[in-house]
Amino acid sequence: MPAHPSSNVQKARESLAGRLGEIRKDAGISGRELAVRCGWSESKSSRIENAKTPPSDSDIRAWCQACDADDQAPDLIAANRQSSDAHVQWKRLQRSGLRRLQESTGDLYGQTNVFRVYVSDVIPGFLQTPRYAAALLSSIADFRGTPDDVSDAVAARMKRNAVLSNGAHRFSFVLEESVLRYRVCSAETMAAQLGHLLGVMDLPNVAVGIIPFATQRTVWPMPTFTIFDDTRVHADTLDAASTLTQPSQVDLYARAFDRLSQGAARGAAARLLVTDALARLG
Repeated sequence: MPAHPSSNVQKARESLAGRLGEIRKDAGISGRELAVRCGWSESKSSRIENAKTPPSDSDIRAWCQACDADDQAPDLIAANRQSSDAHVQWKRLQRSGLRRLQESTGDLYGQTNVFRVYVSDVIPGFLQTPRYAAALLSSIADFRGTPDDVSDAVAARMKRNAVLSNGAHRFSFVLEESVLRYRVCSAETMAAQLGHLLGVMDLPNVAVGIIPFATQRTVWPMPTFTIFDDTRVHADTLDAASTLTQPSQVDLYARAFDRLSQGAARGAAARLLVTDALARLG
């Protein structure tokens, strides 16, 4: 049975407290000395370090400054903020149907200037046709046993994806060649989807790279993730959707995206991979 959300929050709080304790010990100072440097009581230091009291952003900054570890404050603050929602079970996200899940990211999409998207399984949501999206979302609803609101969910996804045609937003996609081959719909729907992909590749604010099967890799295929500007990552697994905001986490995914991009075919070579996949649908 999955852990209750409150227990996940407590585990995250304990992990943060442990990191703060290590910083203090590495600095070679006692809890009393830390309290003096921060200008608060020794009991407050103890409560924070033993995960009894969650620290505020200013508490974390003061703690790191007192330990001459200011460079660690941004990651710790981000970890503190995301502790309650960094790992959200898909069942909780989807319990009210798929439409709300699509709508929940609308504001984020509108506020993001640069999207970097890596996919290894299906055509990314941004690039899906309504019929492909309907087939995919139907299989998800059936597998997870969620309310059947696929038609509304598809409409919400298409509305959300209007951001793609807004030149103020830039998109960089890296797809594994397998994405062009996996059948999650009929051959007719897949053919239309691949044709749509070819059309999207002509948009001036969209860059599409495709990693061929035969490419000598510098990094391995990995689960799908999306980077929003340089501030946030959504990384999906079978059981959860993770929202990552720590600078070190975002940097890790940005480096992975750069490495994956290096092996991607682009331009005419990428289009050839799509047309070849189309020709093999028969």
